Amino acid sequence: MKIAVTYDNGEVFQHFGKTENFKVYEVEDNKIISSEVISSNGSGHGALAGVLADQGVNVLICGGLGGGAQTALAEAGIEVCAGAVGDTDKAVQDYLDGTLEDAGVTCDHHHEEGHSCGDHEEGHSCGGDCGGGCHGCGTPQIILEGKNAGKTVRVHYTGTFNDGTKFDSSYDRGEPLEFISGAGMMIKGFDKAVVDMEVGDIVDIHLMPEEAYGMADPDAVFSVQISELPGSEELEAGQQVYLQNAMGQPFPVKVVSKENGVITFDANHEMAGKELNFKIELVEIC
Repeated sequence: MKIAVTYDNGEVFQHFGKTENFKVYEVEDNKIISSEVISSNGSGHGALAGVLADQGVNVLICGGLGGGAQTALAEAGIEVCAGAVGDTDKAVQDYLDGTLEDAGVTCDHHHEEGHSCGDHEEGHSCGGDCGGGCHGCGTPQIILEGKNAGKTVRVHYTGTFNDGTKFDSSYDRGEPLEFISGAGMMIKGFDKAVVDMEVGDIVDIHLMPEEAYGMADPDAVFSVQISELPGSEELEAGQQVYLQNAMGQPFPVKVVSKENGVITFDANHEMAGKELNFKIELVEIC
């Protein structure tokens, strides 16, 4: 396994997108066997994930990073532990000992059908590496207090915009959403609503962007030379398309503009910056 740490003079560098160096550790049997400092080659937020993927990195330990950077890393199959400070060697050892806590990042990046993030399928969930639901960067940590915290729950819900337009409903699918309450698997406001509910309760909640998908992340907007992206000459502003990351995995983006031989994409979640309403029914506590 390889672990990379944003690096500056022996310390964890605090801005992932501006890091000039990574210290890469080779680990076997949960022990560090070697390490080396590599250059980021001046790459920006999105390209840094490719730099690490090319090095065969499995885990990134860093200070702060935005949703766009987190998405690129997740799409490259790289686990992230954010919020680390101090000596890089100690940060890696803490990770191996299971004591390094992931501070998480806002969940406002590439989402699939049903508005999920990462490996979850529907119900406004926030994938396995984000939202703060990570302890020791791998073991679920309960981050909310409440009688349902840590319990597996099943809920039905309907989501609407302020004008009453419905954007999602588990009732329409005929299957309740299942998740661990209070573990950061859901968007913040949804999780907070369920953590103290009783089976059979039905609640209506209104969420500002800060408790839903956050505000749009400028790091998730990027430009590419049309000549470097075959097929992009046929795209038009407003189209939703899929691109491939450094690992060949698809991720959704929206075409923002095309001009002067450059095409600009936005990988922010379509719900970023929006107020959302949910009607939630707690069906079962498993």
